[in-house]
Amino acid sequence: LGTEKYKSKVVNKTLSPVWLEQFDLHLYEDPYLGQELEVTVWDRDKSHQDDIMGRCTLDLAGLERETTHRIWKDLEDGAGSIFLLLTISGTTASETISDLAAQEENPIERERLISKYSLWNALQRPRDVGHLTIKVYRAQGLAAADLGGKSDPFCVLELVNSRLQTQTEYKTLAPNWQKIFTFNVKDINSVLEVTVYDEDRDHKVEFLGKVAIPLLRIRNGEKRWYALKDKKLRGRAKGNFPQILLEMTVVWNVVRACARTLNPKEKKYMEPEVKFKRQLFLRNVL
Repeated sequence: LGTEKYKSKVVNKTLSPVWLEQFDLHLYEDPYLGQELEVTVWDRDKSHQDDIMGRCTLDLAGLERETTHRIWKDLEDGAGSIFLLLTISGTTASETISDLAAQEENPIERERLISKYSLWNALQRPRDVGHLTIKVYRAQGLAAADLGGKSDPFCVLELVNSRLQTQTEYKTLAPNWQKIFTFNVKDINSVLEVTVYDEDRDHKVEFLGKVAIPLLRIRNGEKRWYALKDKKLRGRAKGNFPQILLEMTVVWNVVRACARTLNPKEKKYMEPEVKFKRQLFLRNVL
C-alpha cells in the first residue's frame, strides 16, 4: 500500500495455506498517493528466485470505513483465491462517522433498532443476533512508552473477527478519543476486547493495557471507568492506575441468540499476539 510492504511467514508444502497474520498499514486520504492495496502470493524457492503464484488489487476508496470486510479475491496471473479480513479504521479526518461530536441521538432510529431485534421479528435474519454500540471517551494514567515520558496511544476494539480502532493521540498519557463504534453481534456469548497500544514510527506497537467485557455483562447506557489490565488480564497494567472511560449498549434478540448458542462458535482467525522480536520484525517488514 503506497511504499509500505509486509511479508507473511512461509507455509510449507501446501496448496491451501493458512497464515492467520495481521498487518497494519497507513492509508492517506490523498488521491495522488493512491488507495489500492496490492496482495501477491509467492512460492518460496530456497535455491532459486521465488516464483509468483498470483496477485490481486483492492480499491480501498470504495470500501466503507469503520467496518470489517470479509473479502474473497481471485488471484490474477495464477490460480486460486485469497481470503482477507480488511478494516479501514482510525482515520484522522476532522469529522468521521465515528466522531462523538458529530453524533446526534435519533429516537426514531433507536425505535427501529429495538423493533428489529424484538421477539416479533425473531424468525427474520437468524444470524443477526444483535447490535453493539461502544462510545470510547478517554483514558488516563497510561504508562510512558516514549523517552520523553509520554506515549502515542490508540485504542483497538475487537469482537471475534471484527476489529476497529481510534485515531492516535500524540504525546499524552491521558488520550481523549471521543469516538463511537458499532458492531453486528453474531453470538451474544462473545467477549468485547478493548486494548490500548502506543504507536511508534517504525510500525512497532507497544501494549499499554487491556480490558475484556462479556456482552452479557454490559449494562446499557452506563458510562463508567474500566481498569486496564495486563496482557493476560491477571493484574493491573503498568502506569498510574490506568483506566479507560467507556459507554456501551447492546440490543439483541433472545430467540436468535439461543439458536446461535446451539451452533459451533465462530472461529477467531487471528492468532494471539506474539512477543515482539527484532529479528522477526526485520524479516516481516521489507
